[in-house]
Amino acid sequence: MNVLIIEDEDLAVRKLRKMVAEVDPSLTIQGVTSSIEESVEWLQANPAPDLIFMDIELADGRSFEIFDQVEVRSRIIFTTSYDEYALQAFKVNSIDYLLKPIQRQDLERSLRKLRELTAGSLPAGQAPEPSLQNIEKLLRQMQGTGGPEAKEYRKRFLVKQGQKLLSIGVGDILYFYTDERFSFFRTRTNQKFLVDYTLDELAEVLDPEQFFRPNRGLIVTHDAVDQIQPYFGNRLALTLRPPYEKEALVSREKVSDFKTWMGK
Repeated sequence: MNVLIIEDEDLAVRKLRKMVAEVDPSLTIQGVTSSIEESVEWLQANPAPDLIFMDIELADGRSFEIFDQVEVRSRIIFTTSYDEYALQAFKVNSIDYLLKPIQRQDLERSLRKLRELTAGSLPAGQAPEPSLQNIEKLLRQMQGTGGPEAKEYRKRFLVKQGQKLLSIGVGDILYFYTDERFSFFRTRTNQKFLVDYTLDELAEVLDPEQFFRPNRGLIVTHDAVDQIQPYFGNRLALTLRPPYEKEALVSREKVSDFKTWMGK
């Protein structure tokens, strides 16, 4: 069975490749694309794969735009970070969704469903109607009400410093960011550490009371924000401490939430 991965974070691709190989070695990953444009070109130039793992948020837009530009005959397993676009996955060729960080048992469930569909009567490109139970489950997870127990957030990160391993508490971290598709964080003492998580994964293990993701490449704490200024396109420009080497912008759709979060 041939597979295409549409994902714009290298670390997420490596983890998914490894997990797929462990769960079902019969799957052959034919290609990896990282943008809407690249994905459309790949699908136009190659036979339709049996399965596509498709991230929802890509660097140049939302992957749903792919369906507007090319006919997608493959079955889709969407990956998402609990955002409001996840439910749109049920409107296209989706057979399932995987919530980041992807868990092995969830991948096994999705591939089991794929095998059942392949052995059944549904043609490729047609997905079963999503169950109310699955939709309600996703809504609870998106709203942070997945169960009676309060969610536990990450308290420390184990990182390398030369030949040593250090345990850094989240209270010592001011912001996380991506650089060349790797993830790093800066501490209060302006130390930089590589962390083995994508920002999608970090967004799900960090306390949203303490951390906010103003754009796809950045997660900040209150103490990291030194100045806030208006920016064109109804966005905000942040000055961070320690200094951040790129533009730190709050995307237009997150401005209202950011202002609320900063006022808490």
